[in-house]
Amino acid sequence: MSFSNGFHAFHLVNASPWPLTGSISAMMLTTGLVKWFHEFNINLLALGILATLLTMIQWWRDITREATFQGLHTIIVSKGLRWGMILFILSEVLFFFSFFWAFFHSSLAPSIEIGIMWPPSGIQPFNPFQIPLLNTTILLSSGATVTWTHHSIVESNHSQAFQSLMMTIILGLYFTALQALEYFEAPFTIADSVYGSTFFVATGFHGLHVIIGTAFLSICLYRLYMCHFSANHHFGFEAAAWYWHFVDVVWLFLYICIYWWGG
Repeated sequence: MSFSNGFHAFHLVNASPWPLTGSISAMMLTTGLVKWFHEFNINLLALGILATLLTMIQWWRDITREATFQGLHTIIVSKGLRWGMILFILSEVLFFFSFFWAFFHSSLAPSIEIGIMWPPSGIQPFNPFQIPLLNTTILLSSGATVTWTHHSIVESNHSQAFQSLMMTIILGLYFTALQALEYFEAPFTIADSVYGSTFFVATGFHGLHVIIGTAFLSICLYRLYMCHFSANHHFGFEAAAWYWHFVDVVWLFLYICIYWWGG
């Protein structure tokens, strides 16, 4: 392919307002959250959520158009997108690594302030063989169904791909509902020593990632319904599946370390 006459395999995106609106929306989200915490006023937070959702819809619409209808995602562009997703997931691994570091720093050598014991004195941890074990089964099952979806797309089996992806989304919603119930019935809070802090921050951020992954897969379900994916052109779904498997693996570490060993 010649580069001298202006033709190349790379995608130089057109001018877009969505990075600007996205950054403004993120600023409204964070400042709105602070305002809600301090003044119990949710107006700015609601506006930030609405602006973020509108930006996401418009930005993803543009990317879908570029990839599916305009053919701008060439092999080289797709390779760049894959590396971008891999590096993003790696950054997420390091993000959760910090939480595990904080947990093991406090649990392997408990200080005198928490009674030189783990869990700290007065903390009643969750039974790891109740809701946490059920949630582990749910996420592992969702990992199997999302893999089933991928194989169905590769084999051009549209009906099975749609059914299995729908099952994955339902399992993700079920997991979120059970975690919300667990939080509601928790015998301790985020303010209960370092145990409560590390528990709710680690599991809470994982729960947020499950919600994001469920939204990611829901967009893929819509695109699958609209026949945007083919056997050799479905990186949008592959990225969602990689992200979902990452969420599964993080939960396994959370379950083993925090619920089972740490409890």
